[in-house]
Amino acid sequence: MDFATLTMPAAHASAPPIIVPPTISLAHHAVLALDLGTTTGWAIRLENQRIVSGTMTFKPSRFEGGGMRFLRFHGWLGELKRSVGGLERIVFEEVRSHAGTDAAHIFGGWLAILSAWSEQHGVPYQGVPVGTIKRFATGKGNANKAAMIASIEARGFRPADDNEADAIALLLWATDPTRGRA
Repeated sequence: MDFATLTMPAAHASAPPIIVPPTISLAHHAVLALDLGTTTGWAIRLENQRIVSGTMTFKPSRFEGGGMRFLRFHGWLGELKRSVGGLERIVFEEVRSHAGTDAAHIFGGWLAILSAWSEQHGVPYQGVPVGTIKRFATGKGNANKAAMIASIEARGFRPADDNEADAIALLLWATDPTRGRA
């Protein structure tokens, strides 16, 4: 086996040029709001200020393992980022209390995938407490699902369900400069 000897550069040798990446203006990227769950509500404000929203279901089929929902979510985030030309930031509904152990575990999975994906792609992400979103949308921090839907419909949107309504409310909160404190 032959070994190569590496020589050190001379003291007067110049270092390779440092290439500075081009500046990217975040003003031209989308803001994504997520209501995480097996049926995830999402809303995105595009660079033209148009809001697009919907729901995405990540329920595994009966012949798939439980991890498939998270793999699909990971792939969907990448697909969404590519389709809108980049994401400025992601905000998500931060649930601190769950109905049961399974719900808490699954939410932890969504949060792990979202945070790892965001870190990997350099996209800032922020959790927003449920009460903050509800207070912004309805004036009550403990508003029920019907009140959230009615509030979003009063603003001219037509959400398919409470997941989409929550995502729209979260997006409106995240893109409101006063965050509802006017």
